[in-house]
Amino acid sequence: MRELTRNVRPVVTSFGKEGTGELVSSRYAVRVGDVDVVLISDGILPLPTSTMSTNVSEKDRNEWFDDRFLQRDTFDWALNIALVRSGERLILIDSGVGDGFEYFTRAGQSVMRLETAGIDLAAITDIVITHMHMDHVGGLNVDGVKAKLRPDVRIHVSASEVEFWRNPDFTRTVMPETVPPALRKAAAKFVELYSENIVQFNQSVEVAPGVKARVTGGHTPGHCVVDVASDGEKLTFVGDAIFEVGFDNPDWQNGFEHDPELAVDVRIALLNEAAETGALLAAAHVAFPSIGHIAKNGDAFRFVPVQWDY
Repeated sequence: MRELTRNVRPVVTSFGKEGTGELVSSRYAVRVGDVDVVLISDGILPLPTSTMSTNVSEKDRNEWFDDRFLQRDTFDWALNIALVRSGERLILIDSGVGDGFEYFTRAGQSVMRLETAGIDLAAITDIVITHMHMDHVGGLNVDGVKAKLRPDVRIHVSASEVEFWRNPDFTRTVMPETVPPALRKAAAKFVELYSENIVQFNQSVEVAPGVKARVTGGHTPGHCVVDVASDGEKLTFVGDAIFEVGFDNPDWQNGFEHDPELAVDVRIALLNEAAETGALLAAAHVAFPSIGHIAKNGDAFRFVPVQWDY
């Protein structure tokens, strides 16, 4: 039974001014009840297509990419963050990859895009980190960013995620060999920089009225999603629980998942939840702006993106 039937309503957000100087839009705003949500593109991460489907044959993987007119060897992963305004609270969800990785030259745009949109980093009251991979904490690690944030900014991270990164286990991942050391370095730097600001939570936490983070695990042990619910409407930012291939093939495992089997269960549960309720879904690695509805498609799912309204 679909409980949420009201249409998404694009808004002229009060977050900042227009005029980024960019040729294409890098942010898109919707209103969920009384809460404003903006998706912001951090850029693109080019990664091997093999990491998108580690438990299927090369033939099956190639067919999926061929059907979408995509290269077979390297896939451009979108990288998105979100900004939420609920009452007097301004909440950043993830921070992008930052500037510390020379092989990700097409990403790391989040801080610049926030600032060119007229958003004062000091206005951010809370930050939710879905998990501590480098493309989610790296923006906070950029030189000078901490000084621009308010000293008492609250950074919400699940306790199990913080504990995992004390001695992370990569035995079940399938990543390029340069990635695990970079992930360790970024997570360690994040904790070192923001130890006094990190607010750990267990299963869930209400960050602001209508904004709640809940632990799913799977992708990483403490991976969480963020639910925005207001006036009978809902949007869930699912972080890295769902990738582009996951709608057609929710059982395909991703090389960045630390518990691949659990990650599949989490993905299917979130997709079923969105399909049954009609809630909006947004994700870190679905093509920008990544906002859409989920429909059942046999044993798989179909992503129905929102229609952009200019």
